[in-house]
Amino acid sequence: MTFLLEIADFLIKAAIIVMAFGLMVALIANAAQRQRKQQGELQVTNLSKRFRNAGRAVRAELLNKKQRKQAQKKEKQAAKKADPSGDRIFVIEFKGSVDAHEVDHLTREVNAIIGAAEVGDTVLVRLESPGGVVHGYGLGAAQLQRLRDAQLKLIVSVDKVAASGGYMMAAVAEHIIAAPYAIIGSIGVIAQLPNFHRFLQKHDIDFEQITAGEYKRTLSVFGENTDEGRHKFKEDLEQIHQQFKQHVANYRPQLALEKVATGEYWTAQQALDLQLVDEIITGDAWLQQRAEEHTLLLVRYSEKRPLGERIGKNVTAVLESIKTFLSKA
Repeated sequence: MTFLLEIADFLIKAAIIVMAFGLMVALIANAAQRQRKQQGELQVTNLSKRFRNAGRAVRAELLNKKQRKQAQKKEKQAAKKADPSGDRIFVIEFKGSVDAHEVDHLTREVNAIIGAAEVGDTVLVRLESPGGVVHGYGLGAAQLQRLRDAQLKLIVSVDKVAASGGYMMAAVAEHIIAAPYAIIGSIGVIAQLPNFHRFLQKHDIDFEQITAGEYKRTLSVFGENTDEGRHKFKEDLEQIHQQFKQHVANYRPQLALEKVATGEYWTAQQALDLQLVDEIITGDAWLQQRAEEHTLLLVRYSEKRPLGERIGKNVTAVLESIKTFLSKA
């Protein structure tokens, strides 16, 4: 009897493994098919409805049955009378990393809005970034400038941080709003790199670097750095900083530039006094104030994760499930 139970147990485990393998194959085939069809998509969400419905759901719980029916009737009548051609506010969410790769999605979202918006419409960019590479955030700022060039009103909302390259982008806006303790500023430039020259020298390892052009390489990670190279590198940083300051001055001429362009950062409450921001309010509060009278449209471009990454995650989950089951069997 024990022998038969052991065989049954083995067959059940084998069947589970076969089924799991078949599931993995199906997941791979399905993911591959979807990957071929579409790499990414533009999504539009009506935020005004979301804000309104949230408030109505809470209010409904405070009413009795009769009052709830009356409120629903009034809401339906109001919906019929609503003007769909009323003021529109387009919303973009930008969370930037050091390499600013998110600017690619931002570009697609800006393209979509410019293609659909009318002169005078408003665009709110909910921006969050500690900054990063100059060329990436410079491109991000240029994309936001396109919205202004299309005669759209541009507002930037900062709930957490807009520093360095993040503020470079925020400065393009006609109006900057920020949550009270958001971090604002850091109008400066930094570059740093390690140098392993003495380590290589200590271990008798030669490093060869050949360049054409006097300043093709000013500082080196493995070679011996010179005072001349350091001076040229610092000079390049100063030039970038000067361009950064001029960029901010062009959009916010009211700033005492030499006071705020020191690389320091401040909370939004302090930044308001320095005129780095124009209003203290969270992005959600700003939107909610306009949800009843405006159509709020969140425009987001989402890109599906690479096929290999998705398959790896699915396979790992399946294998973990099998492992847990077999350990209990």
